[in-house]
Amino acid sequence: MATTTSEPAPGGRTFFGHPWGLATLFFTEMWERFSFYGLRAILVLFLIAPPSDSGLGMAEGTAKALLGVYMAMVYFVALPGGWVADRVLGARKAVLVGGFVIMTGHISMAIPAGSGFVYLGLALIILGTGLLKPNISTMVGKLYIGEDSARRDSAFSLFYMGINIGSLAPFVVGYLGQNVNWHLGFGAAAVGMALGLVQYVLGSKHLRGVGDEPGHRLSPEERSRFVRVFAVVAAVVVAIILIAIATGTLTVDAVTVALTILAIVVPVVYFGYMFRSHEVSADERTKLRAYVWLFLAAALFWMIFDQAAGPLNIFANDNVNLTVFGWHMPASWTQNINPILVIAFSAFFAWLWLRLGNRASTGMKFGVALVLSGLSFVVMSLASQATHGGTVKVSLLWLVAVYLLQTLGELCLSPVGLSVTTRLAPAAFASQMMGVWFLATAAGDAVGGQVARLQDAWGNVTYFLVLGLFSVAAGVVLFLFVRSLRRLMGEGRELAVTRH
Repeated sequence: MATTTSEPAPGGRTFFGHPWGLATLFFTEMWERFSFYGLRAILVLFLIAPPSDSGLGMAEGTAKALLGVYMAMVYFVALPGGWVADRVLGARKAVLVGGFVIMTGHISMAIPAGSGFVYLGLALIILGTGLLKPNISTMVGKLYIGEDSARRDSAFSLFYMGINIGSLAPFVVGYLGQNVNWHLGFGAAAVGMALGLVQYVLGSKHLRGVGDEPGHRLSPEERSRFVRVFAVVAAVVVAIILIAIATGTLTVDAVTVALTILAIVVPVVYFGYMFRSHEVSADERTKLRAYVWLFLAAALFWMIFDQAAGPLNIFANDNVNLTVFGWHMPASWTQNINPILVIAFSAFFAWLWLRLGNRASTGMKFGVALVLSGLSFVVMSLASQATHGGTVKVSLLWLVAVYLLQTLGELCLSPVGLSVTTRLAPAAFASQMMGVWFLATAAGDAVGGQVARLQDAWGNVTYFLVLGLFSVAAGVVLFLFVRSLRRLMGEGRELAVTRH
């Protein structure tokens, strides 16, 4: 039987006091995030760049919506990716296959042969990330089975630091993409994923069997039923695409709207499915009720936060003075501010959660995150006002302040969200539940991409102010229900045990 305890063997190699298996997952995720955030930093700029500059010449509103839907689908497919790991491959193989598919997607985008290769590349990256992203996070959680939530939160904070080291990719991908050639930047992202695959294969021996087998392997009857359902769904999708082509309605805008609706409907349906499942116990169902509220809070947070790659990136390109010591840096480099700040503060937050233990509840952390993300957009509104209608380029310090607030909010929500998901997940939906967590990001990103269309109509000042104040208000409301959430999640019982 595989060893699941996170305690290092006596005299064994450790990673900041954690088992070395965490290091394997840390570096794999770091390189995957290098490829993802490298592409993310330049994608919208590539989409709106004119064909004379090797871009696609897409309208700005459409490009922001496409970016939002792309990021949404990356997280949306985490749900079926978790199902594949739970029922077919096991988490360990799912991560390996996913990383390979991601790499081929970036290679496709590196080929300068028109928009077809770009869309194919984005589709492959989406599919591959669906297999890798939820399952590597689930494996981190499984290293800490039976341990208290504070130690697990500490591990996820370290894991999250790896994500953000990889997020510094714009220094390489952004520079190559904006200053040399877009497709060379995409190629650099492919190299990053290749390095992640090599590291994962070499370090898998340290995982102690975690993720080797599916949690619930499909029976012959279940496999047959799955094949039938998949065939029907595939046929319906193909039919819709053919009809759209025949009627001339297959446009980028139509696709983004359809996928946004999908990103909203699927979480609703899936939560309903889990609540009705006979595999979910009464106690697990109670915890799911609390999780729904955390899910909604996370979706709102990511709707604000992930506009960094679209509206904030374009704002940096058009309205920020990017000249530093006489050198004009690429706008995509502003996407590095957040990961640099995360790296600077991650160790502190890992210490803070251990220090506070269960005194700082999950609901409280999420409420603080919403307030901070809202305040960041209030600052963006002030920065927009300082441009005097786009006639003045503002200081880069405005964006530093915005990203500082967002980073502090992110560290209150994201690693804690990963941790609480593995803790509250019903046993029968372990990997799938991590996929559900990423559906919050999918819903937030998809809605955010559509909401970003309002920016042109409202103007930057009003747009950022309205969204910011809405997020602050939501955070305040969440504070009012902290006690109820703690009771539903059983955190009150943990606190009583700790004090005793």
